[in-house]
Amino acid sequence: MADSAMVDIEGEVAPGFEAVRDAFASNFIKGGDVGASFAIWKDGEYLVDLWGGHTDAARSKAWQRDTLPNVWSTTKAVAALCLARLVERGELSYDDPIIKHWPEFGAHGKDRLTVGQAISHQAGLSTLREPLTEENLYDHDDMAARMAAAEPLWEPGTRSGYHALTYAFITGELVKRITGKTIGRFFRDEIAAPWEIDFYIGLPESEEGRIAEMIAAPNAQPLDAANLNEVQKLTFANPSPSATAPNSRAWRKAEISSANGRGSASALAKLFGAVAAGGALNGTSLVSRETLAKLSAEQISNEDLVLGLQGSWGAGVLRNVGGLLYGPNEATIGHSGWGGSFVLCDPVAGVGISYVMNQMGPDLAGDPRAMGLLAAAYEAL
Repeated sequence: MADSAMVDIEGEVAPGFEAVRDAFASNFIKGGDVGASFAIWKDGEYLVDLWGGHTDAARSKAWQRDTLPNVWSTTKAVAALCLARLVERGELSYDDPIIKHWPEFGAHGKDRLTVGQAISHQAGLSTLREPLTEENLYDHDDMAARMAAAEPLWEPGTRSGYHALTYAFITGELVKRITGKTIGRFFRDEIAAPWEIDFYIGLPESEEGRIAEMIAAPNAQPLDAANLNEVQKLTFANPSPSATAPNSRAWRKAEISSANGRGSASALAKLFGAVAAGGALNGTSLVSRETLAKLSAEQISNEDLVLGLQGSWGAGVLRNVGGLLYGPNEATIGHSGWGGSFVLCDPVAGVGISYVMNQMGPDLAGDPRAMGLLAAAYEAL
């Protein structure tokens, strides 16, 4: 294991977690990390809260505890928590037909789809049949209207096909229909403010000084179109944001609850660690164990039509079936983001764990940096 003294690693680890610091340092020495943070939250405190490296490719600005990288699809877990909050308040059920809250969505046979099915990637709308650009993603209302009117790519409710980007417009529109607020505003008001969580869906201009520049994977392989099914070909290309899209202000200020959340590992670990431990923090209960169980319950298990991987989906989160993704406990839920970030919520161990970074890796799943940190974390736990 690398000597952590070789890298300027900031932060603290509890006694017994020194190997986690070493694994984190090793990611800079052997894993190619430029800037990153990693945290474990349990029982109201951090067992691990580490950060290091730089916020930019030029390595001119040091990464701070509150640096805000784009976490890509790790955002989906936060969006799922927003809907769980509505379930907690009795304003939403995962068994509701989605048209109960969004009548227009029922076009072209989508009327029987439940909320739970829609947010577990079963709507048949991993993309639309019409051409889309990256800029279309910045206009929530327009995209939601297009989604509602769209003819699905497969029969809704029959299988999952990962809605990498379009998940934003299902989750965001449900929140908007029920509360009148955008999902970014709802998250700030209902979760971030009472629980003091430093995470954003749609970055205010006031926080621009804390961003991390996202850096594309140096050895990413192009997709082999010959081995893709028709749904994959459509989904991956329509639209196809670049890895560096988050480096534009237009991307950052949009509220894309599938892909443009920004926050630290400290914030994400605290958020999901509090949920894992019973859903209360700062004297405020947001998501009870009962609601967490509903969020975690299986909506579908299959080989995903878009990802081509076997997986089990809860209500917007991945379930840790077989202990393959997020540590040894099957009750764990979580989500990972393009390039390597992740967050998990483990109610058995009572922890939230997160890793975020700006140097993206090439792996679709199982980023070695993340897996090494998880192995060290659970060895210590």
